[in-house]
Amino acid sequence: MPAPDLLTAELTLTGRITTASNATFLASIGDTTVVYKPVAGEKPLWDFPEGFLAHREVAAYLVSEVLGWNVVPRTWLRDGPLGKGMVQLWQETDPDQNAVDLVAADDEPETGWKHVLEGQDEMGRTVALIHEDTPELRRMAVFDVLVNNADRKGGHILAMPGGHRHGVDHGLTFHREHKLRTVLWGWLGDGLTDEEIDGVDRVIEGLDGELGRNLADLLSAEEIAALAARCTRLRLAARFPAPRGDMPAVPWPLF
Repeated sequence: MPAPDLLTAELTLTGRITTASNATFLASIGDTTVVYKPVAGEKPLWDFPEGFLAHREVAAYLVSEVLGWNVVPRTWLRDGPLGKGMVQLWQETDPDQNAVDLVAADDEPETGWKHVLEGQDEMGRTVALIHEDTPELRRMAVFDVLVNNADRKGGHILAMPGGHRHGVDHGLTFHREHKLRTVLWGWLGDGLTDEEIDGVDRVIEGLDGELGRNLADLLSAEEIAALAARCTRLRLAARFPAPRGDMPAVPWPLF
């Protein structure tokens, strides 16, 4: 959990992130730079309960912590200048790295990358959506299946120095119905590694203990039950699932 000063010290707005669909601010708590998303700035959605996107972001962090893979940066709820909201530690990314990319279809790398789909750019040229084939990104894909992430855009994957990958923007998660929309489909049908299965097992165990108790303050009982069912289903299959249902399998825009 965050240090007490991050929970109680003054949060000062320093800028606004205008590319976000909901009100999102850059802020500081002492010398610590954070992202602040007030509940009051959340836009209503037809398929998610109003006023609870911040809670889902914190719930995603709690699941990430139990998995033990550091997918989600430290995230918590607290008051701020615009009321209660989600606060997350700011991450300085490596501008020379891209975990997800669009390339000319005839210029895909032969190794180290996974092909997701092809389409046409604004000039009518055929392009391919690709992503890294790395353990860090595989773990994020497993995490997305568990939390039922409906919005894993390429821009929601932060390429960190040293090769780590953080995932951010998890307001559209934990829906009771299948909502998985992601750019990380490259391992479709591949078996899970022992490490990935162990992570799923930790979440299953945690739901009967501290994780379940903490999530009860953030999600409905039905949403927690759906999370448990997804964990069990993935554990039994022990492989990456395929898209299903009538909804798009990827978010739009992709980045």
